[in-house]
Amino acid sequence: MRLGLALGYWGRGPRPHDLALAREAERLGYHSVWTAESWGSDAFTPLTWIAAHTSRILLGTAVAQMAARTPTATAMHALTLDHLSGGRVLLGLGLSGPQVVEGWYGRPFPQSPLTATREYVDVVRQVLRREAPVALDGRFHPLPYTGPGATGLGRPLRSITHPRRAGLPVLLGAEGPRNVAQTARIADGWLPLYWSPSRTDLHAAALAAAPEGFIVAPLARARLCADVTEGLRPVKTMLAFYIGGMGHAARNFHADLMGRMGYEEEARRVQRLFLAGRREEAVGAVPDAFADEISLVGPRERIAERLELWRAGPVTDLLVTAPDPGTLRLLAELNA
Repeated sequence: MRLGLALGYWGRGPRPHDLALAREAERLGYHSVWTAESWGSDAFTPLTWIAAHTSRILLGTAVAQMAARTPTATAMHALTLDHLSGGRVLLGLGLSGPQVVEGWYGRPFPQSPLTATREYVDVVRQVLRREAPVALDGRFHPLPYTGPGATGLGRPLRSITHPRRAGLPVLLGAEGPRNVAQTARIADGWLPLYWSPSRTDLHAAALAAAPEGFIVAPLARARLCADVTEGLRPVKTMLAFYIGGMGHAARNFHADLMGRMGYEEEARRVQRLFLAGRREEAVGAVPDAFADEISLVGPRERIAERLELWRAGPVTDLLVTAPDPGTLRLLAELNA
């Protein structure tokens, strides 16, 4: 199992220690560093900055939102950074949800998410292969565009720039069983949001068709600390935000996933509290047991014991959100 550093997205501003953490991760032998985006900082610009100050560590997006860019624009970002970094890009994509797609990007959330995702990946791969001008008779991403307002003058085009790697890895953030199953068929890897090493059977059927070399790269909060309860506090805060705030009361993919993992009643309670503006109560309502099973938190011996559970399953890459170099060093030592 390889290790990756997940930096996520910025809060109200840049974090001054992210570059130092990325460079320390590279020094320790971490395989990859990952950035994300929601409705603030983008995923690609911080990776470009990191690429300029590192030489070996792979550079991943976990995830770049599909609604933020057309698939050709995303492919342009990926192939450009891949050249500048010497072929180190891992392109992680996510569909997001109606709240973000319609509320931030001003686009309709696709009524057929699986089809929209499949078309998006198809176009990205066409650009990267550069075998022919890019064309797709698609429902969501038709190229050339021939819908309302079209001039009729569009024609298929091939990238002027030759991509460095036709097989640049494409990974997908997927949560629902059908979406995960499709990811195993059309992508090079999967980026699970919540992963419990004690519930791997939850995804066994969906991953059954995954080819050899398929990447399974979940994100997990890691923190070396004496007090487990205190160490879980940031995990619970994150979960409350995603379960309560990242979606609508009637349609929240993160809350649905927590329910499928055995916490249906607790997920709905967190959601109700958060949407009612009672955010501290929502954080408190997140079960410690749930936060703990998707994290690596506590003293050295506890983290070592729990890390073995992650290593024993189908995870190929563990992407850790770690706030300090000491935790990064510990995980590198234990995973050696």
